Amino acid sequence: MGQAKVYDLVIVGAGPAALTAAIYTTREDIDTLLYERGVVGGLAAVTDHIDNYPGFADGVAGLNLADELRKQAERFGAVIELGEVLSIVDKGATRLLETTEGQVEARAVLIATGSDYKKIGVPGEQEYFARGVHYCATCDGAFYRDKKLAVVGGGNSAIQETIFLTRYASHIDLLVRSAIKASDILVKELQPFIDSGKVTVHLKTTTDEIIGKDKMVDKVKVTEAGKPTEITIDGVFIFVGLIPNSQFVKGLLDQDEIGFIKTDKNLRTSMLGVFAAGDVRSGATMQIASATGEGATAALKIREFLEGHEGRSSAMLYG
Repeated sequence: MGQAKVYDLVIVGAGPAALTAAIYTTREDIDTLLYERGVVGGLAAVTDHIDNYPGFADGVAGLNLADELRKQAERFGAVIELGEVLSIVDKGATRLLETTEGQVEARAVLIATGSDYKKIGVPGEQEYFARGVHYCATCDGAFYRDKKLAVVGGGNSAIQETIFLTRYASHIDLLVRSAIKASDILVKELQPFIDSGKVTVHLKTTTDEIIGKDKMVDKVKVTEAGKPTEITIDGVFIFVGLIPNSQFVKGLLDQDEIGFIKTDKNLRTSMLGVFAAGDVRSGATMQIASATGEGATAALKIREFLEGHEGRSSAMLYG
C-alpha cells in the first residue's frame, strides 16, 4: 500500500475566511483541502441579508455570497469535504489531523471554523430545540407564519433577526436582559414595527424557562423589572452572542478565557505550521469583511511558511 497523500494545506472550516484563503492558495498552486462539518459559508450562509459587505450597494443575500465564494475557490482547484476535524498533532515536517473520515496529513493547517450561536442555558432550551427553540431566523422563520414569537437578545443580531421575522410572525415579544445595544441604524429600522404594535420590547427582562405543550413550545417564563410572568408564544429565537468553534483544539493550542484561539500578528498559533483566521481567532471583529481579509492574510503567511521563510521556531509574538 502506498503512502497517504500529504497536502500542502488543510483548512478546517469553509466559511468566508476559509474560502477566501483557499482562493488565494489554490491560485498559487498550493494543494488545498477544506473540511466543513456543517454548512459551506458558515454563519454568513444562514444570514438573510448582508448590508455592509463592500461592493454590494443594495446588500447581498448571505446564501448568495457564500455560494459565490465557494464557486470561486473551487474554480481554482480547492477541494471541499464534509467532515469534522477532531484533533491536530505536530509531527515536525507535517501536521496529522484526525477526522471523522480518517487521518490526513498537511504541511500547514489553517483553522477558520468560525463561531456558533451561544445558548442561554435555561430549562426547556435543549429539550425543545427545533421544536420551538431556534437560533437561525432565515432557516426556521418561515415555519411561523401568522404565529407569535419571542426573540431573546438586544444586540445587532437580535434586532436584525427580529426585523426579518416580522415578515412571518403576527407578533414578536423582544426580550432584552438589560438595554438594547444594537446600532442606531438597526434601532431606527425596528422602530416602525414597535410603533405599529407588531413588536413589543421588554427591557430589563430575563428569560427563565421555556415551557412546552404537546412536545412543542407553548410559553416562555420571564422576569420583567423584577416581576415574574409568562408570555404565550409559538416559538422562541435566541440571539445572545457567539462562541468559538474551537473545542477540538482545547489543550492543543493557546486560547483565551472564552476559547478563541490566540495568534500573533502573522496569524500563527502556538503550534508550528498552524494558523487561525476569522471569527474563531481571539481579537476578531466578527465581521464578514474582516474575516475575508484575514483569510487573504493567512494565505500569504502560509505561502511564506511553506516556502521556508518562517524557520523552525514556534515562539509566539502575541499582540
